[in-house]
Amino acid sequence: MTVPSVLVFAGLDPGGGAGLAADVLAIAAQGAHALPVATALTVQDNNRVHAVHPVDAGLVLRQAEALLARCRIGAVKIGIPGNRENAQAIAGLLRRLRAIDPDLPVVLDPVLASGGGDALGADDPVESLAGLPALATIVLPNEPEACHLGSLPCPHLLITGGHGDGQFVVNRWYRGGELARRWRWPRLPGDYHGSGCTLAAALAGRLALGEGMFDALGAAQAYCHAALAQSFAIAPGQRIPRRFLQPTP
Repeated sequence: MTVPSVLVFAGLDPGGGAGLAADVLAIAAQGAHALPVATALTVQDNNRVHAVHPVDAGLVLRQAEALLARCRIGAVKIGIPGNRENAQAIAGLLRRLRAIDPDLPVVLDPVLASGGGDALGADDPVESLAGLPALATIVLPNEPEACHLGSLPCPHLLITGGHGDGQFVVNRWYRGGELARRWRWPRLPGDYHGSGCTLAAALAGRLALGEGMFDALGAAQAYCHAALAQSFAIAPGQRIPRRFLQPTP
């Protein structure tokens, strides 16, 4: 038997806290396998992004197509495209995949800026998504990102409340534009590097395993909360989620 694979498009964080490094561990922790395609090389640490260098769109496609020629894709997870050209290339590839498998789960984490407010692409962050939300099965913005993105055409939306205040983090799931469910999680102290990547990647892993959206959302959030609760420090500032945990049954 082959292990379900998740095709991942994201940037490389040399600090190992976010992007591809986070995605690989979070997906593996669910029992799936990540196929990481680099969309950008970054200069960053656990607190700040100092520079972002998008990978050439042709090379992004070549990375993905070599994998598609050999591997069955159970889900797709998208982080930062790096620029508009990369987003357009990824969108074209998604259309090809959907022509083969119309139900292929596509999870989009629309990262408009780092936790410290630094830019994560070469173009306007909303424009750099270039039609990807319309191809996504689910988009997972935090509350500030949801305000910037406005109405989204995807079937599912999870708005996360980690940037808010109060004793609890409230995440809201919208299905077909209607509020379907709220989850409340105790707000943990401290700041974390790559929490959004962790949640989106875990969700993609769960969907690749064949779980339904409701169950996958619940399990991915429980896993992410546990990873944050057991986070560790590599330097002063934002902590790193401990991602290699056993998945929640």
